[in-house]
Amino acid sequence: MGVKTIEWRDGAVVMIDQRRLPAEEIYNTYIDCEEVAQAIEQMVIRGAPAIGIAAAMGLALAANQGAEGLGREFGAIFSRACERLARTRPTAVNLFWAIERMKKLAAGMAGEDPERIAAACRREARKMLEEDIAINRKMGQYGAAYLEDGDTVLTHCNAGALATGGYGTALGVIRAVVEAGKKIQVIADETRPFLQGARLTAWELMQDNIPVTLISDNMAGHFMKLGRIQKVITGADRVAKNGDAANKIGTYSVAVLAQRHHIPFFIAAPLSTIDLNCPSGDQIPIEERDPKEVTHVFGVPVAPAGVNVLNPAFDVTPAELIQALFTEAGVAEPPNVDTIASLFQKKDQPE
Repeated sequence: MGVKTIEWRDGAVVMIDQRRLPAEEIYNTYIDCEEVAQAIEQMVIRGAPAIGIAAAMGLALAANQGAEGLGREFGAIFSRACERLARTRPTAVNLFWAIERMKKLAAGMAGEDPERIAAACRREARKMLEEDIAINRKMGQYGAAYLEDGDTVLTHCNAGALATGGYGTALGVIRAVVEAGKKIQVIADETRPFLQGARLTAWELMQDNIPVTLISDNMAGHFMKLGRIQKVITGADRVAKNGDAANKIGTYSVAVLAQRHHIPFFIAAPLSTIDLNCPSGDQIPIEERDPKEVTHVFGVPVAPAGVNVLNPAFDVTPAELIQALFTEAGVAEPPNVDTIASLFQKKDQPE
């Protein structure tokens, strides 16, 4: 897709405002870490890999600030920036992976000229963006082998170029299938309450002329029963060591429906989304978001004032419902402790 989700430009971070899509393509420019943190919290940018890249670029901005004034406060400024970004969204583990990667870089250069550290942080953040696109393409190639010519694929939420540095995870697999010459169609769940499927996934696929049909979330089982869906593929925000996977709320329901109708359910996610320190999905923190996302649609109230609201942003799909996990290091089929561990072993082997 030609639209860029996020980039480093002229010493600032530029993001497309995903809240405004599909009606408007608006790009926002951020010049300090606090602005980036607020953009993550307010869903200007979303999707686990994209959040990680945004955090890295936010820390590059903080490093720039820390290098000013002869760098006397570099360590304190950088540390506060790490803590601030870590508070933005708790479920997407790529956020914490990116923060730790940048912290390790800065710690390894401790005592050096702060401007040199800041320059290294800028290079590292840009490198993470480039790596993400390459990772998504590899993942897409692995996943494409599991989709057949003529398939109709259901997806939930947005796991495309907008959720990553570019190309996408779940939609990256779909793009790879199309690039391989196979003809497929996509059914996109609207994904209440934030409508990422309706606003973002449908828009992305239409930009690339990939056939897409939009349905409301409660229609998925109906079309599975009719035999209209052959595969399901989603992204993930955190995958536990045992293969349990947290993704946008409603994914678990789709996985249960897929099992009932004997439809393969796949997840595409980079290794940075796998949390080896998290034994199972029971330990994944689930973000609870603003009740207004449920009670209002585009600012218009659709529920009685004062009603009690629950708004978890994610749910957890047990590994037993997932046929395969696609990563840049290969496929965990089925995902479990052993198959996931083997992916990291492959990653560490020289090519």
